[in-house]
Amino acid sequence: MLKSTTGKPTMSPKTVVITGCSSGIGLALAVKLAKDQLKRFKVIATMRDLGKKKQLEDAARETLDNMLEIKELDVCSEDSICKCVNSIPGQKVDILVSNAGMGLIGPVECQSLDTMKMVFDTNFFGLTRLVKEILPDMKRRQKGHIVVMSSVMGIHGLLFNDVYAASKFAVEGFCESLAIQALKFNINISLIEPGPVITEFEAKLYEEAAKMDLSSTDEETAKMFRQLYLPYSKKVFHTLGQTAEDVAEHTVKVITAEKPPFRYQTNSLYTPLTTLKFADPTGNLHLDTYYKMIFQHDRIFNASLSLIKFLRGRSGNQPGRKHS
Repeated sequence: MLKSTTGKPTMSPKTVVITGCSSGIGLALAVKLAKDQLKRFKVIATMRDLGKKKQLEDAARETLDNMLEIKELDVCSEDSICKCVNSIPGQKVDILVSNAGMGLIGPVECQSLDTMKMVFDTNFFGLTRLVKEILPDMKRRQKGHIVVMSSVMGIHGLLFNDVYAASKFAVEGFCESLAIQALKFNINISLIEPGPVITEFEAKLYEEAAKMDLSSTDEETAKMFRQLYLPYSKKVFHTLGQTAEDVAEHTVKVITAEKPPFRYQTNSLYTPLTTLKFADPTGNLHLDTYYKMIFQHDRIFNASLSLIKFLRGRSGNQPGRKHS
């Protein structure tokens, strides 16, 4: 127990391990938790390459080495994970936030199997390595919270996101199965499901996609990717996209909830699209809607995006954010 400024005892801060903190959502979340006014969290912000820690150090400022520590952790290495956890006093992790991830877009014929395996090694097996290391102690203590940065693409597939969506489907299936067992040990598992998020991660992904060698696919698919998908994605991100800070804000709500939800979508503007998946057990409604929206009614969809952009501009609202 710690003493507050009023002399009354307060609870010791919870130890939170966050992966992928060199930029984006991981960085924003680490800083938000470290700057919590009630000092409820001691953040272990991790990243694969400590050479990229300056941005986090600059953002953390006065919390650095006090409420926030930066450590090396590569989710693709069991030894790296073990070394990081062993450096934590008592190896006690109250909250694990699995955020590190890798994206991949483009025609499947143009992607190597080695690259596909890297996506799964990071997005799926990275999570399982973390859970294998941290879950046993949470079980022993009968307490803990595992927060996983998933995606709406863990619920439904999206054009030219075949492998990335598959990795997130795997994450969702793993967590949904594990959550049943975890409840027996008083451990919560939460899947955070953002839609489009405007980060350096996404910008670099699409920048590389624009230069992709499409010689391994047919002319129609290449044209579809370059002239339809990439411009379409740019409009969707510009209109529906959230900032990393907004997603981090929603994630803090899940972490601090008395009864954390298992699934939490951060972008209310995207929810009607994901709802289609559950409205028809055959899956045809979801597929037909997306097909028609992209290939037959693209003008209507573009007009809808323009209207949403106009309404957001007038209200000043961020998607998913509630205003009092």
